Amino acid sequence: MIDVLGPEKRRRRTTQEKIAIVQQSFEPGMTVSLVARQHGVAASQLFLWRKQYQEGSLTAVAAGEQVVPASELAAAMKQIKELQRLLGKKTMENELLKEAVEYGRGKKVDSARALIARGWGVSLVSRCLRVSRAQLHVILRRTDDWKDGRRSRHSDDTDVLLRIHHVIGELPTYGYRRVWALLRRQAELDGMPAINAKRVYRIMRQNALLLERKTAVPPSKRAHTGKVAVKESNQRWCSDGFEFRCDNGEKLRVTFALDCCDREALHWAVTTGGFDSETVQDVMLGAVERRFGNELPASPVEWLTDNGSCYRANETLQFARMLGLEPKNTAVRSPESNGIAESFVKTIKRDYISVMPKPDGLTAAKNLAEAFEHYNEWHPHSALGYRSPREYLRQQASNGLSDNRCLEI
Repeated sequence: MIDVLGPEKRRRRTTQEKIAIVQQSFEPGMTVSLVARQHGVAASQLFLWRKQYQEGSLTAVAAGEQVVPASELAAAMKQIKELQRLLGKKTMENELLKEAVEYGRGKKVDSARALIARGWGVSLVSRCLRVSRAQLHVILRRTDDWKDGRRSRHSDDTDVLLRIHHVIGELPTYGYRRVWALLRRQAELDGMPAINAKRVYRIMRQNALLLERKTAVPPSKRAHTGKVAVKESNQRWCSDGFEFRCDNGEKLRVTFALDCCDREALHWAVTTGGFDSETVQDVMLGAVERRFGNELPASPVEWLTDNGSCYRANETLQFARMLGLEPKNTAVRSPESNGIAESFVKTIKRDYISVMPKPDGLTAAKNLAEAFEHYNEWHPHSALGYRSPREYLRQQASNGLSDNRCLEI
């Protein structure tokens, strides 16, 4: 039984007294509980004093404050040193950038060379100015007689400019890529070195011959993940129609068929009437005769069209199957599904119909025949490596290759 005699005054011990009690607990045969009982101190309090004593802070023991472990103190000191190092590094970078500003707003490489000449390190300069260190090393090791080949080159562009004027004089809607393709083709025929496309771009830019940039077209909200193009010829043909008006008000309607690999216009028909099944059948027959002569295709060829009535008529479908064609229709309100034919309509209207004479229907039809022939023989196509359809076919035949190199869109 424990007797409670009454309230007693709390005793406050000095630092020396606490140290003496702690040291006594370390003596042989002594325990924390025994020493605490001898001095009237709680065992938990004495255990806390021992811990503080071992961490080496007598002041904290005297004041009863929390002691910071030596490991945490070492980590804090290490962090302080790292911050001091970073501060010194940033100070140097700041001084370097102040000097770099003195050289004006020239190229950063020139400023970097000037700073290195004044004694700054290559690594520090490259890091601060964000210049390639390897490039700085190359520049610093150049000889005194080094010349920039790009600036010292004085090429005569007169002949090339004349040829460019000749091309755009006949084909004013061609951009620099297609102009370059025609110049390349002519150089190959003449056995001359090919002209670089960048050189053509530079000459046309310097002489204000470039076309205006196309306006940005907002992307379609309908996702189109399919591929219209195929890897080999005579696997899929596409067909569509368009109309245009002559100067005398006469309206002509054109139906055509294209190969979805080599982009050749296989056959076309023009009429002053509407788009009917009979015209489509004539285009089908002409396309088959163009590719297979009097024979029929060994395997069915896909016939890709939209959902026009002339394409979905029973007579058209039956005639297509008789010719070895397999009719395929695009989804409703999805012109992207027949994108090759739609793109051809834009090309033929922009590059040919817009610039050719068309006073009446008969003259327009004759000029349209020349336009289709020029398209097949000369028009560079980006999907064919800027070759024309027939040029691409001849190249494939001469190399003994299949049409697997035909790009997809």
